[in-house]
Amino acid sequence: MPDAGVVLVTGASRGLGAAIARTLAGSGWAVAVNYRHGAGAAAAVVADIRAAGGTAEAFEADVTDEVGVETLVAAVGDRLGPVTALVANATGPQPEVAVEDLTWDDHLGQLLFFVKSPTLLVRAALPAMRAAGSGRVVLIGSDMLDRALPGWSAYVAAKAAQVGLVRTWARELGPHGVTVNAVAPGWIPVERHAGVPADAVEQYTADVPLGRIGRPGDVAEAVRWLLSDAASFVTGERITVNGGHTID
Repeated sequence: MPDAGVVLVTGASRGLGAAIARTLAGSGWAVAVNYRHGAGAAAAVVADIRAAGGTAEAFEADVTDEVGVETLVAAVGDRLGPVTALVANATGPQPEVAVEDLTWDDHLGQLLFFVKSPTLLVRAALPAMRAAGSGRVVLIGSDMLDRALPGWSAYVAAKAAQVGLVRTWARELGPHGVTVNAVAPGWIPVERHAGVPADAVEQYTADVPLGRIGRPGDVAEAVRWLLSDAASFVTGERITVNGGHTID
């Protein structure tokens, strides 16, 4: 399989990010596994990729920090090569806050990960993509934008802002051969959902037309396609991966 290039996956030590990293490595990408906490978990993802014959390195960085992101992208360039694809997956706490208790800091907490971080990452990776005349950017969004559940206004507002970034950047970066898209998962249980009661999973699944809960691999395969040559003419799109849960 030919070398697909270098992809930076943020928040890749566990959950969706880890699944995305492993899947992309299986398609020939050299994967930069970014993490903020959990060096052991990141090392395990790298070990899995290498054991399967792939190429990966772990990179610790705070992807909400301007200097941290610049240092991260430079380090990936030094160790793996120029970043030609970016998957902005990292996230922080996602508290449920009623509107009467909502503060501007609650909004800023979500915008930090879903607007500031992708902006810093794209800005840092763009010179290499422009030099190559091609690139891929995928932001990991959420179908919560469609569900609009009470108590989640700060999270939903930030995810809506992500869609605006995708559409605008797709127009702006298209002339440079860079595609920009979003993948919006439904509820995909990962490690941080370990304490969710079984009846909550059953109740959610009952409303999914395909009749099952989502798996991390479902999201990873959508990302894999967007980074492939098969999706070279797809940009400015938001692909929802939730088994039809939000069909009107």
